[in-house]
Amino acid sequence: MGGESPVEGIKRSSRLLRGTLVESLADATTGGLREPDRQLIKFHGSYQQDDRDLREERARQKLEPAWSFMVRTRLPGGVCTPRQWLALAGLARRYGNGSLRLTTRQTVQLHGIVKRDLKATIAAMNAELVDSIAACGDVNRNVMASVNPVESLLHAQVHELARALSEHLRPRTRAYHEIWLDGARVAGTAEAEPLYGPTYLPRKFKVGIVVPPHNDIDVFSQDVGFIAIVEGGRLAGFNLVAGGGLGMTHGESATFPRLADLIGFLGPERLAEVTEAVLTLQRDFGDRADRKHARLKYTIADRGLAWFRGELATRLGGDLAPPRPFILSSQGDRFGWLRGVDGRLHLTLRIESGRVSGTQLVGLERIADIHTGDFRFTPNQNLVIANVAAEAVERINQLVAAHGLDVALAATPLRRDALACVALPTCPLAMAEAERYLPTILARIEERLAKYGLEELPLSLRLTGCPNGCARPYLAEIGLVGRAPGRYVLRLGGDASGQRLNVVYRDNIDETAILEALDPLFRRYGEQRQQGERFGDFLWRAGVLAA
Repeated sequence: MGGESPVEGIKRSSRLLRGTLVESLADATTGGLREPDRQLIKFHGSYQQDDRDLREERARQKLEPAWSFMVRTRLPGGVCTPRQWLALAGLARRYGNGSLRLTTRQTVQLHGIVKRDLKATIAAMNAELVDSIAACGDVNRNVMASVNPVESLLHAQVHELARALSEHLRPRTRAYHEIWLDGARVAGTAEAEPLYGPTYLPRKFKVGIVVPPHNDIDVFSQDVGFIAIVEGGRLAGFNLVAGGGLGMTHGESATFPRLADLIGFLGPERLAEVTEAVLTLQRDFGDRADRKHARLKYTIADRGLAWFRGELATRLGGDLAPPRPFILSSQGDRFGWLRGVDGRLHLTLRIESGRVSGTQLVGLERIADIHTGDFRFTPNQNLVIANVAAEAVERINQLVAAHGLDVALAATPLRRDALACVALPTCPLAMAEAERYLPTILARIEERLAKYGLEELPLSLRLTGCPNGCARPYLAEIGLVGRAPGRYVLRLGGDASGQRLNVVYRDNIDETAILEALDPLFRRYGEQRQQGERFGDFLWRAGVLAA
């Protein structure tokens, strides 16, 4: 593939991600950034967005779009202190739209920040040891790690590995510190990116570590995934999987969701070495001409798995050991109180679509005021109040009930496990509603399930406003992917452990058609399911879906 995309030129001429960001931020004639800087600011953990609900009216008034910025934190493994949570909540109120959003990559987003407040927001985050560098852009994103409250000691070990790996893969440019933290440029010092090079990666790169049997991070959706192998109660090492990715483009068959391939086994001391080898392989061979075709999954699909194994072995000085056995059994979170093997207490709360605002935000601030442990964000947009002292349990329970944080207690399994991306009004890629539509479609589907006595059975539904796949809809038993306003692709047949992609069942249909398609399938499932059989598995066994 010849040539390169325009973004490659922007990166190459950016002086290691500086561009003209300082000048763009200082330009008071507009609420937005210059076009090249809109690409570069992603590497600093921010996206320029506008309120699409207001777009047409502002255009009629000959006003520019209502520009604002989203800032995403880098929190490896999704762990933050109560003090950091309080700082983020305060910034959301002072500079943002008054809410925090927990993401499916275990981090936090602040929305609605106007340009004049962007630097103050990022600087204040850094004052609490929370940065946003490389939270977006063509680099390694937030490193995910299983939230496993029961195996507390193992979780701590895996989290530390995720944190170290995130730091190892962080860009080395001083641009972030110069632009946002007023760091001084070191005169006469040659600056380089030893890992990424001057044009960084062809596209984003995602890494995650899972601790079986709970596949909460959907490890096969990662560019690079590590499956912890525990033997004799200790971490023996990891199975490497590579080449996963869920984004695609409607109508373009060269783009597709893909599950990662199982590659081999490595010791925990080789985690950084192996990740770096895969990352640099993608840096050198990934498609820089077509950004829609630029992820590692396409490099492997185009060149072949044998080629990938050979190239990786060359960079590592030999093949990895054969993969070791593992079992993954579930994707979802376990709600309520859990006691870890070390006796520590952990409370998992359901946060619908990851959006924390209003009385729930107040409640979590009050909990943070008294909590001596930490907060953990799950890959399913939920929150764990972790390492709770026994004497604090009663007070935390009172605050949870008083501030409406106990919604999981009355929710159906469908509602507890559903995921949705932000979509409209702020995401520029959104073709349809997601977060704002989720309560409506859940209620409609719950009605159909109740009609057949199925409302208490587990069922995963994931909803996105575009095919980019931020809420991982391609791994759900029911996936809804935005096509146009009010219209979705209905995908069916994912499994309960994140190891099977769903398939298109109906394309470009509205809510009425979605419900009409699901209703007879729910009826058949109620009549013909086997004991313990999940809906996604039933659809394949019953021949509803073609192999």
